[in-house]
Amino acid sequence: MRSRSRSRPPLFIANWADALFLHYEIDADKLQPFVPFQLDLRDGGAFVSLVAFTMREMRFAKFGALGAWLCRPMATHEFLNLRTYVRHRDEVGICFLAEWLPNRLSVWLGPLLYALPYRHAAIHYCREGTRMRGSVTARGGAFSYEGELDHDDFAECSPGSLDEFLLERYVAFNAGHFPSAESCAARRSFHVWHDAWPQTRAEIRVIETDLLRNTVPWWPHAKYVGANYSPGVRGVCMSAPRRIP
Repeated sequence: MRSRSRSRPPLFIANWADALFLHYEIDADKLQPFVPFQLDLRDGGAFVSLVAFTMREMRFAKFGALGAWLCRPMATHEFLNLRTYVRHRDEVGICFLAEWLPNRLSVWLGPLLYALPYRHAAIHYCREGTRMRGSVTARGGAFSYEGELDHDDFAECSPGSLDEFLLERYVAFNAGHFPSAESCAARRSFHVWHDAWPQTRAEIRVIETDLLRNTVPWWPHAKYVGANYSPGVRGVCMSAPRRIP
């Protein structure tokens, strides 16, 4: 497992299934004003990724069946995350810029507990063999895609590769709906740990992007550079949130 910190014991455990990562490169000067942490660049370039996946069976790490029962109303649902890559002090990680999900209880709790920029949306994902499609519809518009896998042989990212830089991240730094005034006092981080992503490249055609264009002003400057698909990882551990300066 990666990023296990004995000082940050797990609060939740879940399974993350059918994860599609869509990657975009953008000029750091265009993105940095909209990110509350220092960007983590690769060869001078900044990246953002859309991650479409389904969370399953989230439960408290303790309390057994009772912990699972308490989490049942929000245990399983889809996500679409918009994230970028950042560093804070001596750690590198991700920063969520926007997240869409269909579970209203999670939409309410995520910002309060973890300073996550949650928004409500209707989400439909489908995978049939090597082909896949997805749609996300919210107040700000729609995002949709279709495509297929290059093959269905999955492997860990090569060490030092761009794939590893974009997928293998185990710390999140959040500031809510930055740059709102509330986000300045709500900066939090949390750790995750799980096995390395089994993944392969995917050929994806993005159909609708109004949701992104209406949510983040820098979206027209982002250039699509590729996609990875993973069948997912099980036993993902998530720490409790911690306030950060």
